Amino acid sequence: MKISVDHPRCEGHGLCADQAPDIFSLDDDAELTYHFEGTDVPEEHQPAARAAVNACPVAALRVLS
Repeated sequence: MKISVDHPRCEGHGLCADQAPDIFSLDDDAELTYHFEGTDVPEEHQPAARAAVNACPVAALRVLS
């Protein structure tokens, strides 16, 4: 599965990082870092990735496949 991140839409709430810290993090400026940019999320992290997508209050994350 891949996740699309709409960086301009992200407001830095950090709920995705709370749900999936191995996949998402916020830097010191509250900018989102997606650790699997351009690649598939490993299968063992997919449940957390889906939870992170669902937790985003501004719909900046989307599952592509």
